[in-house]
Amino acid sequence: MDLDVDAAAGVLRAGGLVAFPTETVYGLGAHALDERAVRRVFEVKGRPADNPLIVHVASLDEVDRVAVPTPLARRLGGRYWPGPLTVVLDARVVVPAVTRGGLGTVAVRVPAHPLALELLRRSGLPLAAPSANRSGRPSPTTAAHVRADLGDTVPVLDGGPCTVGLESTVVDARGEVPVVLRQGSVGAEELGAVAGAGPQLGASPGTRHRHYAPRCEVVVADPREGAATAAALVAQGRRVALVGPPEAPHGVEHLASVDGAEDLGRRLYALLREAEDVGVDAVVVEAVPEDGVGRAVMDRLRRAAEPR
Repeated sequence: MDLDVDAAAGVLRAGGLVAFPTETVYGLGAHALDERAVRRVFEVKGRPADNPLIVHVASLDEVDRVAVPTPLARRLGGRYWPGPLTVVLDARVVVPAVTRGGLGTVAVRVPAHPLALELLRRSGLPLAAPSANRSGRPSPTTAAHVRADLGDTVPVLDGGPCTVGLESTVVDARGEVPVVLRQGSVGAEELGAVAGAGPQLGASPGTRHRHYAPRCEVVVADPREGAATAAALVAQGRRVALVGPPEAPHGVEHLASVDGAEDLGRRLYALLREAEDVGVDAVVVEAVPEDGVGRAVMDRLRRAAEPR
């Protein structure tokens, strides 16, 4: 069922769930301070309880409702919000443990999608919102992807395709130096320039779990080797799709050619789902250079390609 913004805000205020668009992926939203509503998010997704949720707020000033801001967080938020950056801070006591995944911290961001911001303003709530899919599946970047995974279990606020297509960069901003916990479209080099200090690398609790995997196998090929890799799989008697050069070998389903890392990042999850829909055994995707957003793209690809 599709909703307008006012109806969606009413559902959230009443303790219900709504799938809504952000610039990164569609989120499965619930009142972040309502323990019962947040538990329902975990149930609908089949999400592990130790995987904390990102809390979305309408502005930098709203962060104080759920977290203890730091000078670094204010500096990063002032530069990147609204936008695809999440900061991890010490949580306020009002944030339930289920939202925090049992940690003493909470992850917060201001999304850069007009419908998401309008929903936050009209509901008046901070919204806990992981991706609106079954846990472990490719993240949804259209309302149709949400419906394919969740069916009629939650209503959807349809805002069209997501413009970024990869989840936000996650940064621990409690200290003086940013610690990158998850790669995203905001790169480590940019963060270091804004923070005035080189970022460190850490690991998000969510990286312990399987993510982004379609029902078919994902094979990451070296650059310019996608066609040869796909042809070798076909020779083994497998049904294969290719994301790569426009000239696909005989017997290979050509899904798309992409124009660099940013284009692949924006389309990646939709292409993985399309490979499922055409019924192949494996989809071959050519690697991209690991600089800028390419780091995030390759992180998602490698995790999608992990053995089952």
